[in-house]
Formats: sequence, C-alpha cells, structure tokens
Amino acid sequence: MKALALILKKGVTFVAARLRRWSPGPVSGSLASIFRTRHQGVGPGASRATGRILLLVLLVAAGGALAQRRGWWRWGGGEGWRPEYETCKTAREAPEHSTGTPTWTNTPGFGHDVFTFVRVRRDRGTDCSPTAGYWWTDFPDSDLNLSFRLQQVTSLKTSPDGRVIRLTDPALFNYPWIYTVEPGGLSLRDDEVPILRKYLLNGGVLMLDDFWGKWQWDYMQRQMERVLPGRKFVDIPMDSPLFHCVFDLKGPLNKLQTPNIGQGIRSQYDGVTWERHPREGQGRWDRGGWEECINMHVRAIYDDKGRIMVIATHNCDNGDGWEREGESDYFFHQFSEKRAYPLAINIIFYLMTH
Repeated sequence: MKALALILKKGVTFVAARLRRWSPGPVSGSLASIFRTRHQGVGPGASRATGRILLLVLLVAAGGALAQRRGWWRWGGGEGWRPEYETCKTAREAPEHSTGTPTWTNTPGFGHDVFTFVRVRRDRGTDCSPTAGYWWTDFPDSDLNLSFRLQQVTSLKTSPDGRVIRLTDPALFNYPWIYTVEPGGLSLRDDEVPILRKYLLNGGVLMLDDFWGKWQWDYMQRQMERVLPGRKFVDIPMDSPLFHCVFDLKGPLNKLQTPNIGQGIRSQYDGVTWERHPREGQGRWDRGGWEECINMHVRAIYDDKGRIMVIATHNCDNGDGWEREGESDYFFHQFSEKRAYPLAINIIFYLMTH
C-alpha cells in the first residue's frame, strides 16, 4: 500500500468507468493502472502459501458514479432450491433465475491469476430466525454479476465461473476471499470450525452479507465465537480507507443500505430502505412487534496485526443489488449502481491489498 499511496500523492489521473448491459467493449478514457501482485498464503506457513492474485486496478474517479446501464428491464424469476446446488462446483453450472449473466474470458495461461468469487456451501440452523435464508440465496446470478462488474469497472481480472465450496474441501486454501449469504442462519459443523479458524488466521477473509436484526446477528455471532473465541466484531468507521479506496463513499452509513428488490422499489414511495424481521422467539407469522432493522452496520474481526479476517455487512442485502440489477431501472440506479456495487468493489479491493 505504500507504493499505492505514493502514486496517489503524485496525482494519478482517474477515470470514471461505464456500466453497460454486458458490453464487451473497453472502458474509454486514459487509464491509470496500478499493478499489484498479492501472493496470498492462507496455508499453514509461508512455505505452503498458495494462490496468486494479480491485481491490476483502474481506480474510479473520486466522487464518480457508475454510468447509466442500457438495455431492457424485466422481472427475473423466483428463487428456490435446485438439485444442481448440491453438486455444482462453480456458479456457471447452476441455472440462472434473474435476467441473465454475462460471459467473458481471460488471457490464456492466466486462468489462476484472477480473483474468484467463492461461495460457501453450508448448513442452515434449525432454531434460527424463520426469515434467515439459505447459502444459495441470490445464487448464481449475484456471484457472476459482481465478478463481471469487478473487471468491468476496474482492471481486476476475475474468474468467469466463480466457485462453490465446502469448508472441508482442501481447495479452500487456494482462495483468499470467501462469501456466505444469510449468515443469520449459519450453522457450522464441528469439523468445519477448526478449518475455518486455520483459514482465517493464515490470511483468508470471510465476508458475511444479507442478514437483518438482532436475532440474526446474535445467531451468526455465536457461530463465529466458536471459530475465533475471544475476538469481537468492531464497527468500521466511515473514515476508514475501506470506504474510500476506489469509490469515495460518503456517510452516513445508511446511505449505503440496500434492501431486497421489492422493498427497494417501494422505497421510491415510502423512503424505507430497510427490512422488518422477527425478534428472537417470534414466528414468521407473528407480525406484531417485528424489529425495524433500520441501521446498517459494517463490522469486522481483526487479527493481532490489524488485518481483517471477517467482514460483515449487517442490515443490508448487497447480494440482491448484484443479482437483481437488470429487473428494475429504479433499483439499479438507486441501489445496484450507487450502493451495492461500489461498496463491494471497495471491500474486495481493500481486502486484497491489506
């Protein structure tokens, strides 16, 4: 990061990238590219470090926004369990259910020198909130859409297929970043706990997204205490470089909140960008007294050197912002374009360079 800071101080010319509907053409304008290689070792010791990530990042103009996306808007299909989810190794193998996902290729011979969206296949607890979802929520569209936008808006090269993995798979240690959605229902098997602990302590990062309210937070936190006992989540302040490293994201934090697409579309009429979920012990149909999950949080667990091991975006559904971007012009411009994509891109860039 010292080299990056030096380049920034010398006044690199930034350029705002364009978002198009799966446009394969290059981003126009002069490019200020920063080449950074991260040898990501998440194995036990430097001699067993695995996975090489090439970061060639085009920084987006400070205060710039993703430009208008063009194309037809239509409502996507519904979500539900499919048998492919239990056997697929990549997102590309699973059927899409929104408005289609892009395809792209990387330079031959550099297939492993890319950032890979890795989704964790895991269990859902039997005593969690009835509104806590499953590991396959938003899958596979969110994984592929975000991966595409990462390499469209920056010059970071990404896997066009993604990866789905159980924590017990030895290939876990090949990837520096893993993602689990709906962690308000996260349930780790006994043999997964020490593996995840080893992964995180040796350089890996876990991102938790799309969970709402105190019940879901507490449920997730109990699982993470099994993995990293004694380590606590802390709020990441808005002046952290994480919020400004690519997109210059301004506070308050609630301005970055993304709800599910239904509530997002309704927000143009009622101004509500949050969701309502049961308090602990309430059922799905016990509507009285549900919690208004108003305040968004971005929290992290750090290692002893101040490196983020776990990052959680709570009271926020970034996954819908990636998955459902093609279904509503309003939702795209207000949430995908201004919130879900910029926040995710900042998080990934920051984690891959710190």
